[in-house]
Amino acid sequence: MSGKYRSSTGALTEEKIREFLREDLGYGDITSNALVDVGARARARLFFKENGVAAGLEEAAAILTHLDCSVETLAADGARVPSGETLLEAEGTARALLAGERTILNVVGRMAGIATTVADIVDRVKRVDPDIRIAATRKTVPGLRDLDKRAVELGGGDTHRFRLDDCVLIKDNHLNFGLSITEAVKRARERVSFTKKIEVEVRTPGEAEEAARAGVDIVMFDNMTPREIREALTDLEGKGLREGILYEASGGLTPKNVEEYAATGVDVASMGCLTHSVRNLNVKLEIEGV
Repeated sequence: MSGKYRSSTGALTEEKIREFLREDLGYGDITSNALVDVGARARARLFFKENGVAAGLEEAAAILTHLDCSVETLAADGARVPSGETLLEAEGTARALLAGERTILNVVGRMAGIATTVADIVDRVKRVDPDIRIAATRKTVPGLRDLDKRAVELGGGDTHRFRLDDCVLIKDNHLNFGLSITEAVKRARERVSFTKKIEVEVRTPGEAEEAARAGVDIVMFDNMTPREIREALTDLEGKGLREGILYEASGGLTPKNVEEYAATGVDVASMGCLTHSVRNLNVKLEIEGV
């Protein structure tokens, strides 16, 4: 397992690959070790068993290269591909291919599932509002955020914050310490670098107006209905508080109602379900002896 793979865009480091394989292999693949000769060679091809958006192919190639297999990627991450089309081919020892099979399927299946869902939602909402962005959230499984966020991007979505140091996001729990929205924004402006945007989570039209007047960069309508958001935006526009501020809808958005939110006039619709409720795409790694 001495192979080294470096990608400028893939989301797997050598350390993460070792961690993933160690989790699945344990002390070794006892089935393959018992049934497959040490020197036996094999080839594999990766394909989807349903139509989808390719994602995780660079990561799959990284895992296979780490296992000393030769790899040829035949499709680009982010491309829509039909069921059955070969996405990647690899050759190496049979034991190596069998050892990496499940890890590869888990990574590609999850990433492609996210990318496909995001791409479908983006296509639908763009017909409602060509300028709106679909964004992810930080609702990811610890250890998988880089993979999930890359999959969102490959599907045409916006990654939103990766980490807490990306931008100031003032929530109700921050305000529970006795600060008003205006005071919180002022303090953030004084104590955080000018390079960081400031966003405030609001739940009423009044809070939205206070945040806008305080000079925030982004106002997030949290768990408000499409009607409430539409009315709030109309009111804000009438008061000259629409231009120069991004308005985001978040909380309660699903694939079923996202078009209603897109029609409100918000600039961004963020959806936790893109990563916390993933349906893996049906992926197959077919392995046969050479």
